[in-house]
Parts: sequence; C-alpha cells; structure tokens
Amino acid sequence: MVSGDEVRDGARRVLESSWREQDGFCPPNPIVYPHQWLWDSCFHAIAWAALGDDRAGRELASCLSGALASGFVPHMRYLGPSAGRGPLPDRSSFTQPPIYAHAARCIRDGGLPLPPDVVARAAAGLDWLWRSRLTPQGLLAIVHPWESGSDDSPRWDDWVGTTTYDHAAFSAWDRGLVPSTGYDELGAAVGSSAFVCAPSAFNAFASHAAAELFALTGDAVWEGRAQDLATAIDTHLWDDDQGLWVDHALVGGGESVRIPTLDGALGALCSSDAEKAHRVLDQVADPSRFGASHGVAFLPPDHPRYDPSAYWRGPAWPQLDYMIAVAARRWDRHEVVEQVTRASARGVLASGFAEYRNAETGAGLGAIPQGWAAVAAALVR
Repeated sequence: MVSGDEVRDGARRVLESSWREQDGFCPPNPIVYPHQWLWDSCFHAIAWAALGDDRAGRELASCLSGALASGFVPHMRYLGPSAGRGPLPDRSSFTQPPIYAHAARCIRDGGLPLPPDVVARAAAGLDWLWRSRLTPQGLLAIVHPWESGSDDSPRWDDWVGTTTYDHAAFSAWDRGLVPSTGYDELGAAVGSSAFVCAPSAFNAFASHAAAELFALTGDAVWEGRAQDLATAIDTHLWDDDQGLWVDHALVGGGESVRIPTLDGALGALCSSDAEKAHRVLDQVADPSRFGASHGVAFLPPDHPRYDPSAYWRGPAWPQLDYMIAVAARRWDRHEVVEQVTRASARGVLASGFAEYRNAETGAGLGAIPQGWAAVAAALVR
C-alpha cells in the first residue's frame, strides 16, 4: 500500500530542493532544466497548494510575470543566456498549455494567498490565445510542438517523416521550426510555414482554463468561450471509431495526428457529451489501453509505436496523471480517480519523482527528480 504521507513528504523535498527564493519559483530540475517553464511552474503551484504552502501563489505569479504587454505568456523564462526559442533575448516566443487558471483556482480554493494580479494575468494570457490563435473551426492552434507540452509525440511523426522514434531527428526538427515561425511585433509566435496544428489536448486544457476563469471571476465571457471551444472539440476532433479525440493538422502533417495517445482522452476535461467522456475514461482504466500499474500510459501497449521507456512513446507522465484524474472527477468516475491516484503515487515513489517513468515498472526516466512529479501530492490528499 502506498502511503499518502510518503508522497507528500517526497513532494515537499523535491520542490524545496530546487526552490529559488530570490526568483520565487522552482526550475523543473536545476541541472537538466535550469530555466523556468510555464506549465511546470503551474504544476509546482498546484503541488505547493496541496501541501498548504504559501509559495503556491508566488510560483504562479512568477511564471505569469514573464507575460508580454499583449498578454502572451511565454513557455520559458531564461536564467542566463538565450535558449534560442525565438527572437526574444530573455524568454521564449512560444507558449505552453494554459494550466495557470486551474492553478489559480487550486490556490484560492485551498485558502492560500493569491497575488492580486494573477487572475488578471491569467485572463490576459487566455485572451491572447483567443485573439491570436483561433481557427475558422473555432479551435485554437499551436505553431510549434513545444507549445503542446508533448514535444515528441507520435502524433508529430508525419511532420518529421518517421515511423520509428529518433530523439536526435526530433530535436533537429524542433530547432528547424524556429526560423519557419512568424512572430508579431512583440516577438510572440503567431504562425508557421511548416507546422500548425489544433491538438485535442491543448484545446481541452484551454477550454478547461476558460471554465476555471469563469469560476474565479464570474465573467460570462469565459463561460461562453469554454462552452464554444468544447463544442468545437467535440465537433471537429472526435474520432468515433477510436473513441478518442484526435488532432487536426492545418499546415503540414498527416494521418499520424490520429495515433491513439493519452492526449485523446483529455477532452473529458471540457466536453458536455457524457457518452464521449465515459468512453475515454473507460480506456484510461483499461490495462489493454492506457491503464498501467505505475501511471497512465501515453500510448496503448498494443500500438506498433509503443515503447514504455521512450520519450512520449508510452511512459507515464505525472502531470497528465493529474489532469486525467481532474477529468475523471468532473464526471464522478471515482473508481478511475482512485485507480489513477494509486498508480501515480506508486509510480512517483518508484521512479524517485522522475520527469516521466516506465508505466509498467515505475523505472524513472528523464530528469530525476523533476518538480512537476510533486503534483502527485494533489492526488493523495
């Protein structure tokens, strides 16, 4: 039996070991990832809140303080020389999944201090997405795979031109997309001649974020945006044969956008269609699909591209375990929440709070430890 106290104690140690008091945030891993990443800091804030620590609000405010005047929130703030993610010298020109509204709600609902400008900055960040990235189908587009969070997902294979995973090939492709990107006058990425996609998960995160902003502010504009985006996701991205949401390639790409990854289950965060939501949550719990002993696998084990130890090819990811549990809780699928919680807690402990892990064995992969694994503390409460 996994101990909740053991998970919470480990989560606190991981966060405190990388906390930068002068900057008010934790680098994901001070050696491997020595900068600030947007959705990492959002999950750190959720974990701090679950631990009842006031640093939750400070971490969230810190990552949102990098926003441009337009509202755009960068996916990285550099601690040192430019990391080359676009023309801006001190931060990335790309964004990442907008988990910040959910993090703000977790802090508020936990009774912890929420800096006064955090909700306004979160609203401005989401508004920038709606103003700058809305497609004619009513979906939100990304212009680099970094923005999806799932950097080397098999859904990008057709862009790379591969059916077998090669990290070096993906890294070269990622870097090659930067000069293919179009930037606005402030340096934020707004288009690309080589990669534009409307991913199911990014859109689900954004719809969920809009609903969280409505809960925080009472502003009906956000309720309407959340509902309209959820409808567009159900209308344009649902694959009834798979019982999953898929991605929509707008510039480049091909049929790999339909590969059945865990991203395809995250529409349960926002969909109003109970049948769709329960179909994907059934797959989350099914060991022949995404259910595994040490977390939720990113790819089903019978898929030809499944590799439980390869980056985004099958391992479990702590932050996705958490978001899947949030989705299952929304639909009162308490048995799925419990299954995911047990598997995730077992996995973070077995892996040493790793960046990601083999979903079958719990073997740690990537950076060890990684701050966002501390979000397991928000599941075991």
